[in-house]
Amino acid sequence: MRRLPRINTLVIKIGSNILTNESSIIDHNYIKSLAQVIVEIKSKIQNILIVSSGAVAAGIQVLGLQEKPKEISKRQACAAVGQPKLIQIYENAFEYYGLKVAQILITKDDFSNRRRYLNAKYTIRELFNNNVIPIVNENDTVVVEELKFVDSFGDNDNLSALMAGLISAELLLILSDVDGFFTADPSQDSNATLISEIKYFDSKLLGMAGDSITSVGTGGMKSKVLAAKKALNAGCYVGIVNGRNPENIKRFLNGNNIGTYFSHLEDPLKKRKLWIAYAAIPKGEIVVDEGAKKAVVCDKKSLLPSGIVKVNGRFNIGDVVRIVDQKGKELGRGKVRYSNIEIEKIKGKKTSEIVNILGYKFSDEVVHRDDFVLSDFLEE
Repeated sequence: MRRLPRINTLVIKIGSNILTNESSIIDHNYIKSLAQVIVEIKSKIQNILIVSSGAVAAGIQVLGLQEKPKEISKRQACAAVGQPKLIQIYENAFEYYGLKVAQILITKDDFSNRRRYLNAKYTIRELFNNNVIPIVNENDTVVVEELKFVDSFGDNDNLSALMAGLISAELLLILSDVDGFFTADPSQDSNATLISEIKYFDSKLLGMAGDSITSVGTGGMKSKVLAAKKALNAGCYVGIVNGRNPENIKRFLNGNNIGTYFSHLEDPLKKRKLWIAYAAIPKGEIVVDEGAKKAVVCDKKSLLPSGIVKVNGRFNIGDVVRIVDQKGKELGRGKVRYSNIEIEKIKGKKTSEIVNILGYKFSDEVVHRDDFVLSDFLEE
């Protein structure tokens, strides 16, 4: 039996491949069974949030299409008609057990904007106070990137990790179509074995994980491992279980030895750094010399203007930028205390010269250490 932490807030991520049947149609009976399980665990876990895919799959059914369309506009149309259908199915299933659900559609821009990021947190907190189950999905009708399978949130595995950090969840439970994390793809390698517990995250795990894109989904095991890394950095434990049977949710929470449990939190990022690392969209780049590289990476110091050799992009005070070396390798990301125009004027100069050059000084640092996150925390 596993010993899980006390869980007050739980995030459950459900992919399209779990929600659909063999004909790629949303499975109403599955969602009813899921609702029943969640009602049962609500007696022990106060706050439960669901990150659910399925809008495009539901839209394909509504529009009578035979397969997922290739054109972005058609996929967005599927999402537009499918999202209300999907939330209606959830609403009907949970209403039978006396629970209300709320629909939250979100984009990466919402996370990148610090004010909207916090507003989302406060809204979800109020929903929890009213015993409502938030159902979260990326707003596919206006977001192109996820539908093209490139980075926005990228997929709902990533979104679920960010949501877990946002609401300070103790556990993120990712429902997969396999029994957990294996040493290799079990459908391709008969010698693949299930890893029951992962105590330390390292790059070797990504080598074991593969990308997979199904007829209705966008994520694979690699995206789940990267999501686990982000959630762990946010101070949230992670489980991956076979979600085909919703009862596995209860089994995992009861400590049964099923699925894969990411059980070790090393040094969780502070909430502000979590936002800088994963939620904010970088607005530009600052290129630094070898001395500044050593200072910010090895000596854990702030970035001063003297070590800056080049500025790329347009950004303002408070924006997040990438810090890169002269070969273009990303060292980390941070919030700037000067605009790109100001940094262009003071780059390579001593801090004592800032006032003479600009006529004012906000700070000695261009990026303070407290507002900087090393790329070790960022995904591969």
